[in-house]
Amino acid sequence: MATSCTALTVRYAETDAQGIVHHANYLVWFEESRSEFLRQRGFCYSDLEKAGYYVVVAEAEVRYRAPAFYEDRLIVETTLCRLRRKLLEFRYRILGPQGKLLAEGRTLHMVLGRDRRPTGLPQAFIERLQGAVDQGRG
Repeated sequence: MATSCTALTVRYAETDAQGIVHHANYLVWFEESRSEFLRQRGFCYSDLEKAGYYVVVAEAEVRYRAPAFYEDRLIVETTLCRLRRKLLEFRYRILGPQGKLLAEGRTLHMVLGRDRRPTGLPQAFIERLQGAVDQGRG
């Protein structure tokens, strides 16, 4: 399975009164890294939406292992681990200074059409992303 890495720096606004990153930001970072994963493969959400496809979060899971702090430099690893016509599943690992595992998680996404009902992705999209899933199986 192909993995992309997105580098981020913790902003002050992402921390709480104790100086620790607020837990909700991890999902935002997952989204940013997932968007970058798709961009690296020639797609972006806005193009899909213009074509009438909406990839929406159906499930999200985060396991927090260690805190992140203001100005920490992070790497978000994103892997597309399951691809079906109507759903995609991504897994994530957030690494902090010295490669320490800070969080890991997953998101499951359903594909909706303009009518907001489940639909399948175009075959061309599936074929391009299938290569990312197959890379780790060979």
